[in-house]
Amino acid sequence: MGKPGYTGLRRILHAARYSAQGLLASWRHESAFRQETALALVAIPFGLWLGQTAIARALLVAAILQVLIVELLNSAIEAVVDRVGDGEHELSGRSKDMGSAAVLLSLALAATVWGLVLVH
Repeated sequence: MGKPGYTGLRRILHAARYSAQGLLASWRHESAFRQETALALVAIPFGLWLGQTAIARALLVAAILQVLIVELLNSAIEAVVDRVGDGEHELSGRSKDMGSAAVLLSLALAATVWGLVLVH
């Protein structure tokens, strides 16, 4: 038995609205997301211009977009942990640190992809 709710086009429209709300919430409440979005607004056009092939352009753009994706997931983790409680807890700290590490690795991946593509 399926999950009750909207189907078809109505489901897609609601999902798009929820996604837009998530992006807006991240923009309003997460300075790191705003900074990385500013980076993306500069880097993506440069990536499209600097990439010599379609694959190079795709890699350059994807590397930047995945930073935003990981930041959104990290922000979601942080919001849930903060919702659960304000007190310090080992697992809360660990989950926030892991989310932060994921963002760091995504930035390292983006820098590596950009470096390798542009040097080549």
